[in-house]
Amino acid sequence: MTLRRVILPVILLVMTLTLVGGTVSAETPPNTLTEAERRGGWRLLFDGRSTEGFRNYRKEGVAPGWVVEDGALVRSGTGAGDLVTEGEYGGFELQLDYRISPGGNSGVMFHVTEDSVKPWHSGPEVQIIDNAKGKDPQHAGWLYQLYQPLNPGWARTMEQAAGLSPPETVDATRPAGEWNHLYLRVAPGSGEVCLNGVSYYHFRVGSKEWNERVAKSKFAKFPGFGKAGKGHLCLQDHGDEVAFRSIKIRELAPGKPVAWADDGTAAVTAVPAFPEMTWDDWQPEADDGKSAEPLRPLLVTDAGDGTGRLFVPDQSGMIHVIRPGVPKAKLFLDLRAGTAPWTKWNEEGLLGLAFHPRFQENGEFFVCQTMKGDDAAGVKRMQHVTRFRASKDDPDRADPQSEEVVLAIEQPFWNHNGGSIAFGPDGLLYVGLGDGGSRNDPFGHGQRLDVLFGKILRIDVDHRDAGLAYAIPSDNPFVGREGARGEIYAYGLRNPWQLAFDRPTGRLWAADVGQDVWEEVDLIVKGGNYGWKAMEGTKPFGSEAVAGPLIDPVWEYDHQLGRSVTGGRVYRGKAIPELVGCYVYGDHVTGRMWALSVDEAGRPTANVSIPWSGLPIFGFGEDADGELYVCTSSPTGQGVFKLVPAATK
Repeated sequence: MTLRRVILPVILLVMTLTLVGGTVSAETPPNTLTEAERRGGWRLLFDGRSTEGFRNYRKEGVAPGWVVEDGALVRSGTGAGDLVTEGEYGGFELQLDYRISPGGNSGVMFHVTEDSVKPWHSGPEVQIIDNAKGKDPQHAGWLYQLYQPLNPGWARTMEQAAGLSPPETVDATRPAGEWNHLYLRVAPGSGEVCLNGVSYYHFRVGSKEWNERVAKSKFAKFPGFGKAGKGHLCLQDHGDEVAFRSIKIRELAPGKPVAWADDGTAAVTAVPAFPEMTWDDWQPEADDGKSAEPLRPLLVTDAGDGTGRLFVPDQSGMIHVIRPGVPKAKLFLDLRAGTAPWTKWNEEGLLGLAFHPRFQENGEFFVCQTMKGDDAAGVKRMQHVTRFRASKDDPDRADPQSEEVVLAIEQPFWNHNGGSIAFGPDGLLYVGLGDGGSRNDPFGHGQRLDVLFGKILRIDVDHRDAGLAYAIPSDNPFVGREGARGEIYAYGLRNPWQLAFDRPTGRLWAADVGQDVWEEVDLIVKGGNYGWKAMEGTKPFGSEAVAGPLIDPVWEYDHQLGRSVTGGRVYRGKAIPELVGCYVYGDHVTGRMWALSVDEAGRPTANVSIPWSGLPIFGFGEDADGELYVCTSSPTGQGVFKLVPAATK
């Protein structure tokens, strides 16, 4: 098909747009659907103007104690009563914003039937309360007397080892008087509550565990509690002022995945890029006859030297070079001895490779890798950006003795390393770093300008400042600001997984892996704040808002569609005309792939599906001609695929 450049509806993410360096900086208006929500099948239950679609429990109409003020549904007076939806829902996802008054209490119930005098006799309740001054020991987001948000044991162990004192329970609520965002999923076999983007707990209505918890609660005496399987949603009147807005629902059909409205499917297929290739120092079988560690290529790139060679870094620490027409990939550089193995901690290893713009002259290239550490032995977990040079005797070999550490960072945790590096059109090196790891950004790195975590860095590797193996460009946005690191180019990122510059426009793209609900794609601009950990995608995250303008993602999708975005490249080849100018990206977990097009202001105009096998997508790459490659893990060594027109399959 031909990719349609159709401008998406005005409902798109924003109603008022401000251009910041060619990127959309915006705030999603209340009571509207973002483009991702519209495509994902969400719909509004409250329009911000009337109480249509709601009525009081076991009554007709809405009592005058409920009013619509400033786009919010507000319980403002006595005699309001519990409010229910006109419709009934079985499997669904619900999201809404709520604002509780100081000391106030309310709740959201589901599967409410009207065969008893009180809605909570049948419907389980997600608590809404002012945690600071409320009188109930059940806190906001807890499933009343059934589930509370326990901090995962793995996260507590990691954070304790890093010198933190993580709480036993999680509290992501924002103070009374501020808006909080609640997400609730109820479906056969799965249920979840997230508050301000943080996953609180999972549950399964009717499971053995569920029934045991109900039996120990005050609801045990109500035989119909949680048994209906379908019912109304209920906004509780607990006698205190509370406001709701942006009430949205997505119904879930049993056994069916969530539908996603793409703009068609591209006439593209992925074929093995090197079907007969063998790889130096790697075999599908180990010496003992057992399967060897799979190859895990993360990138395909050329050196810009006109030779047509392709370089493929593997997460284990190998970099292979492939010459046109040669069926054997030569081992260009072997860093496995010092690289942290991904087989122990999935996100560590050799993560980035970039060739100097003048590689043909100076032979320099750079890698980003996490180094082997040993917590028990006190060996620090380090991440290095390192300079190497090609061998003077053999252009297909690097000189391992040329190693020079340019940037060394001590990592507090094994995850969220980022590690993608790329030279920009300005000749400077850009480095993508994650927030340091664990979950919920426990050190608050994303918004801190005194640390390098959660940032895009911009450094000059051709010059040196005093005490550094690089220079800090004088026009970096935070140079001269007290307490800020001058290397920072942009901030507020969680785990940027692959950076890419678009060749003709110079735009810098980054995919930022989300935590519990949303994945995002960003256009990076100088000085931009992308929100983490106050935002995940276009939604609030965590207990603290941040001041100042934030830049919304160009694109986002939720965790019913994918769970770990993999950044790609803007296609600038000639073989697939319909993809020219599109940003090709994928999802590591669900193995889906798309092509996104945007206008000059960074607003999306189309998102087209690209057929793919469903294998995990680890990375992308491009050759000198701008043709695109997709990387996946492979026990046979066939983990690099090339995108080609479907007709040539």
